[in-house]
Amino acid sequence: MGIFSGIFGGAKNEGEQNSKSIPWRDLTMVAQLEEIKQASAARPQVIFKHSTTCGISRMVLNMFKGNYKLDEGQMDFHFLDLLAYREVSNAIAAKFNVMHQSPQMLIIKNGVVVYHNSHGAISDVDLEEYV
Repeated sequence: MGIFSGIFGGAKNEGEQNSKSIPWRDLTMVAQLEEIKQASAARPQVIFKHSTTCGISRMVLNMFKGNYKLDEGQMDFHFLDLLAYREVSNAIAAKFNVMHQSPQMLIIKNGVVVYHNSHGAISDVDLEEYV
């Protein structure tokens, strides 16, 4: 596979075909943030903020998906289309005291953000550290 097909989602090699699918939950309402905070007492919650018009955001999302290896139920994953739900993105920044960035990932445990990063650093996170 060439570098451009890897970045832009071209043909997959055999190993990629066997990668696990992320069980995303759509994040579309500010009220969901309190539910996420409460659920973080039982297991870590991940919020992925994605800009649907940004090539870098798409590349980071694809890299994150390609590196995903957790078993079902270890974490809950919430996907935010921040262009469609900008008020939710703003509420995340306020509720969890993080500056808005895009793309951005937050991991919440016991009601607080234990990890947040943006851009290419997202693909470097070892989710198993936070389980």
